[in-house]
Amino acid sequence: MRRVVFNQKGGVGKSTITCNLAAISAHRGRRTLVVDLDPQGNSTQYLLGRSGGEFDTTLADFFDQTLNFKLNPKKTTEFVVASPFEGLDVMPSHPGLEDLQGKLESRYKIYKLRDALEELAGRYDCIYIDTPPALNFYTRSALIAAHGCLIPFDCDEFSRRALYSLLENVQEIRSDHNRDLQVEGIVVNQFQARAALPQKVVQELIDEGLPVLTPYLSASVKIKESHEQARPMIHLDAKHKLAQEYVALHDSLARKYGA
Repeated sequence: MRRVVFNQKGGVGKSTITCNLAAISAHRGRRTLVVDLDPQGNSTQYLLGRSGGEFDTTLADFFDQTLNFKLNPKKTTEFVVASPFEGLDVMPSHPGLEDLQGKLESRYKIYKLRDALEELAGRYDCIYIDTPPALNFYTRSALIAAHGCLIPFDCDEFSRRALYSLLENVQEIRSDHNRDLQVEGIVVNQFQARAALPQKVVQELIDEGLPVLTPYLSASVKIKESHEQARPMIHLDAKHKLAQEYVALHDSLARKYGA
């Protein structure tokens, strides 16, 4: 199963959701890979405790290799780094991804990520793809490479307005490039159960028939500690309410989609 976590709006928790679901997947014994396509590298820092600039091979090197013919190109597996957590690997991000984007677009390398991940299909049970907060070359590559799409939603009106165009963009990618792609659901993040506005906004999405997933992920200062220690919630405090919400969300997706 290849799953992309995507929203064009920043600050909605893409990297946090990606890493925590992936960590639970690996914790459950599934061979799991996180692909960090965001030049900011938040997933890389979260899972590896270091920035992409500190690794010998990153996704910037992978994409650069697609642009330049080499007699002995590196195998896709050589761009993978093992995390400190058993069964969980990462293809690290790098700030250089930003500079490569224009060249990759102009030379139509949009299917290279899909091809690379298909090479790894026998190596991993689950692949999670983190994306930049924009519809650009990297997010399109991810949507073309994925089977499922999770959409983080942080319960404000700006996110709601952006949601409709996002769904249209995903549908366009599905129609033009990837018939297997499906929106698995909207992940409600930073939910405050006692506040009226989040409840109202989420209920309106449900009333419109949009695929809102449960459980909702609570707002918690514990997640900041998780980031600082580079330890996903399942490893930091498995009994915490937010950790249990992530587990329930992961298991719900696993029951429905088998991964």
